[in-house]
Amino acid sequence: MKHSPDRLFAQPLAEVPDFTFNEDVARVFPDMIKRSVPGYPTIVENIGVLAAQFAQPGTRLYDLGCSLGAVSQALRRHVRAEGCRVIAVDNSPAMLERCREYLHAQDAMFQELLPVETIEADILALELEPASLVAMNFTLQFIPPERRLELLGRIRQVLLPGGALILSEKLRFADAEEQALLGDLHVAFKRANGYSELEIAQKRSAIENVMKPDSLDEHRQRLQAAGFRKVLPWFQCLNFVSLIALP
Repeated sequence: MKHSPDRLFAQPLAEVPDFTFNEDVARVFPDMIKRSVPGYPTIVENIGVLAAQFAQPGTRLYDLGCSLGAVSQALRRHVRAEGCRVIAVDNSPAMLERCREYLHAQDAMFQELLPVETIEADILALELEPASLVAMNFTLQFIPPERRLELLGRIRQVLLPGGALILSEKLRFADAEEQALLGDLHVAFKRANGYSELEIAQKRSAIENVMKPDSLDEHRQRLQAAGFRKVLPWFQCLNFVSLIALP
């Protein structure tokens, strides 16, 4: 499938609306995420590699907040446990429509891939079923902070022994100097990927009210409060991290 370059914030806007995962974002999302999140392709591909170590035969693998299905595709490329199926969930109709198109294109290129069920739903209201793997790739940061522990607790309850949660998030830092330095380096990353100062500023304004990052300590404490016994960072690039949480 072809996708468009991200020029959503290239022109001055009289008023910058809050960021939403609408059709405009869905159309440019592959370009947007690659140019905005350091290490994103590495994270996605290796979620598939890691998942293969935890996936158990005949179980569900959840991709919660699947967007265009990049993680679901990685799970299908790497997981070989017999009888597994991927459950890809998102609350954006526009994102999910394109997700299905990407998955269909993957089916045309590969044989014997895991089946995928796509579900349009709010993951806060979704009834989760037993699973050996749950992936949340830059999803929790869009959940209201007061609902995050509840969601993680429900995930912990359905995770099978020997399974895992893989959680990727943008970080904030309690130390002001660290926050400023890594924030500046992230801006430099976006500049190096062709974003203008106007695009960077307008995107920041659009997303600041809808995305609320936590610190690494907050993630650890919340995951432990939800019942996870071990939390292991396996990847960090600038202010972006991915964690393995073990039940």
